[in-house]
Amino acid sequence: MALTSSFSSIHSLSLVKLNRHSTIRRPNALPLVTCNSLLDDSTLLQAAKYTVDSYVENGMVIGLGSGRASGLAIQYLGRQLRSGLIKDIVGIPTSVGSASEAAKVGIPLDQYGDSSKIDLAFNDADVIEEETLAAVIGRQTMEGGESLIQEKTVLKSAGKLVLIVTGKQYQGAVDGSIPVLIRSINWLETAEEIDDLFLGDAEVWRRPSVGYAGPLGGDFPLVTKEGHNVLDVIFTSPIISLAEVADSLDQVDGVVEHGVISRIPCTAVIATEDGLQIVDNILKIDGSRV
Repeated sequence: MALTSSFSSIHSLSLVKLNRHSTIRRPNALPLVTCNSLLDDSTLLQAAKYTVDSYVENGMVIGLGSGRASGLAIQYLGRQLRSGLIKDIVGIPTSVGSASEAAKVGIPLDQYGDSSKIDLAFNDADVIEEETLAAVIGRQTMEGGESLIQEKTVLKSAGKLVLIVTGKQYQGAVDGSIPVLIRSINWLETAEEIDDLFLGDAEVWRRPSVGYAGPLGGDFPLVTKEGHNVLDVIFTSPIISLAEVADSLDQVDGVVEHGVISRIPCTAVIATEDGLQIVDNILKIDGSRV
């Protein structure tokens, strides 16, 4: 079920004000958003190969992204490395999954540190805003020690960032959810402040680790490996500017990180049924809405 349609029944209800007595229940947990459910693997593989062939050079330190397309790029990069067409590569994984995939194909790995110099990073995105290439990551369930903080830190540290998406994920009017990591202590006050911030435009749910979600996150709220809770801020109307949403979230006390990537020079490799579309935002980063 698509994200927008999964919330259609909720949207008909009045916006729920978060409080300790909320009893409304969602009919379904947040759906997973994955590239392979949107486009055939062969087209994504074309995008993955293009990313490696066009941007990876000998001797680079590369941030290895998370997601289906990134996994295909990691596999292809490993084949190129084994064949000798690419040499002296070091990978810095953004997640446990990307580290595991890279190890399987023989890519040498290193851990990210404050002094790490990353030449290039590639990653999947859940959605990309057409005008600015601002993106959302982290809508998928965080399992097995995955970390939105680690993923975003590696991507922001790269000298060049490439985001791989499908045509359906490249949108003029972005909607759906934005994950927000918050401190577990006094989490409800933080959630209420975010709810007030986007009152009328979004609903706020604490993500569960199992079972159904609710405003309070059910009986088993998700706790990240850093000890944070995850809120899904679910926009029920198109988002005017992802960058402005990110700026607002950054000002909320208790917010640790969120899934918006903005104001970073990057390239989008977009896999469509008609081939690849390559879009660059380097010339736009001085704009107020990027």
